[in-house]
Amino acid sequence: MINLKLITKSKIFPAIATLTGTIIGAGFLGIPYVVSKSGFPIGLFYILFLGIIMLIVRLYLGEVILRTKTSHNLQLAGYAQRYLGKAGKFLIFFSMIFGIYSSIVAYLIGEGESLSFLLFNKTGYAIFFGILFWLLMSILTYRGLRALKKFESVALVIVIGFIVIISALFASRINIQNLSYINYKHIFLPFGVILYAFLGTAVMPELERMLRGKEKLMKKVTIIGGIIPIIVYLLFTIVVVGAFSPDQIPEIATLALGRIFVFFGMVTMFTAFFSLSIALRDMYRFDFKLGRFKGWLLTAIIPLILFILTASFNLATFTGILGLAGGVAGGIEITTILLMNMKAKKQGKRKPEYSLKINWPIIISLSILFILGIVYEVWKFIY
Repeated sequence: MINLKLITKSKIFPAIATLTGTIIGAGFLGIPYVVSKSGFPIGLFYILFLGIIMLIVRLYLGEVILRTKTSHNLQLAGYAQRYLGKAGKFLIFFSMIFGIYSSIVAYLIGEGESLSFLLFNKTGYAIFFGILFWLLMSILTYRGLRALKKFESVALVIVIGFIVIISALFASRINIQNLSYINYKHIFLPFGVILYAFLGTAVMPELERMLRGKEKLMKKVTIIGGIIPIIVYLLFTIVVVGAFSPDQIPEIATLALGRIFVFFGMVTMFTAFFSLSIALRDMYRFDFKLGRFKGWLLTAIIPLILFILTASFNLATFTGILGLAGGVAGGIEITTILLMNMKAKKQGKRKPEYSLKINWPIIISLSILFILGIVYEVWKFIY
């Protein structure tokens, strides 16, 4: 039984807000579009199934972190190297680099289009506003964890508040026919975007640092922080898909809801951009020993170049980037984390505050599922 009073205590709420704010990002805004194409019943299955799978995967990763006795601020690549060697470090490094850089580029596209639409009622100035947003976030990313802690708690309240407002304002417009529509031609379309929207594994080492001395709260934080996005995504998707026909839903869903909701979407991307940038910066800083400045520089400059190229030459769409990132990065991360957990149970030097059962049938079944997902998303992106 979740003790609600516990949520208000000083350490648990910022930790939940950090995890939830990391998960709820650009993928959140792309879900209604892909679900509207496949149909809500198919989208409902993906949201529940992938949401639960990713919650369990984050618990597995949390156990790995808690089993590791170290005085260093390891990131995911460091944990993978400890338990799976250089191959494990490379896999996590590749998945994080691919996933986080893709995420940041998607956020820049989303923020650029949202700001342009907010101010000029069109997305024609997306590149300019994307660069402006990048400049602001680069400065904030350099400041680090203290700024993140202060903002995440407020941002979570804003996100939940806007979901309630959206539900209240658009509930009366929901058309059951929009929610019963199914198009089996696009049955696999939501997979990558929804998986991407539920990842959030990169922030788990950050949670352990925030809860240091209170590690027993790690499991509750992970569960609560994983359930909130499932509820948020379901409510948002029901309202948007139910209130609008498929041809009325843009790739960034809030653009169909009005200016105040465009701002809401910008807040969600802001928080996710912030958390993932810090996780990437710290991976360069601690796992690859590059130092704070070089780690920050690599985190900031590469996405800017990718964003300018993508936006200038129309190399990819908003949901196209999300689907590819979710399928590739998610599939690799999930498989690697499952293997890390099995190794950590044998090699870990610390008794964890909780432990989950795992076996080869679980590892093989989920690995096959997500490898097929990788193949599909790459094929879809290319063709």
